Amino acid sequence: MKAVRQDRRPMAGTASKMAAALALAACICAMPSLAYSQAANAPSEKIWNELKTDVFEDRTIQSDTGLIRIEAPKRAQDAALVPVDIFIDPAKFPGGIKSLTLIVDVNPSPVAATFQFGENSGVTHLSTRLRVDDYSYLRAIAETANGELHMAQTYVKASGGCSAPAVKNQDEANRTMGQMKLRQFAEQDSQTGKGRELQLMIRHPNNSGLQKDPLTQYFIPPHFIHKLSVSQDDRPILSMEGGISISEDPNFRFDYTPDGNGEIRVEAVDTDGKVFRDQWPLEAAGL
Repeated sequence: MKAVRQDRRPMAGTASKMAAALALAACICAMPSLAYSQAANAPSEKIWNELKTDVFEDRTIQSDTGLIRIEAPKRAQDAALVPVDIFIDPAKFPGGIKSLTLIVDVNPSPVAATFQFGENSGVTHLSTRLRVDDYSYLRAIAETANGELHMAQTYVKASGGCSAPAVKNQDEANRTMGQMKLRQFAEQDSQTGKGRELQLMIRHPNNSGLQKDPLTQYFIPPHFIHKLSVSQDDRPILSMEGGISISEDPNFRFDYTPDGNGEIRVEAVDTDGKVFRDQWPLEAAGL
């Protein structure tokens, strides 16, 4: 019996539909992830639209004016230790800024910290490390000397930073709590307009209240550096009111303009009312 040869070619209509489907799929795959990005950003934007009136009432916030810039990794390697850099361009507003508010939209406590700057402190760069709980915008809002608000933002992909386990165990954290270290960096080239730099490191668990004790599985109560002040003698450089979004072992690096040879003084107060103080002589320029 002669075998009947089957024709496996699709009908013309079917082929056209398949070609169209493949072309559509290729088009979708080739498109940049703009639609996905917008969908991912939507929760953060929604929170911000509700949050900004709580923090700044009905004040106008100008965006992307160049006065302030914020940088952070697009995808965090460690959501509990996300490095953030804020840059201030004094040329954009010669009067300088008097305060800076750092916000993580989706965090349980979105206002990470508010910094106040001393008059003529010369701060143009500030960096720290944050906990980021989910995909979110990080926002830096600067207030100028005449009361204007200027905002810069950047989007970070991170997850679980506020509930991530502490790096140290609680006993070690309690034993070293309040210890401080200050690094002083040599004065930069005057042509850059950049002054001296300090890096302040404070030993403190900065418990968020969302972390669990690995043994008991009970939540560890919130316990963090709430207030911080840095001065040269009695001249304020910067101060901070912080929340749970500042990472364990708070770390701040910033430039400033020295005035005389007075020593650097630091005072930190945590939410248990413990006060930590230290002071260091000002190192000679160029060391």
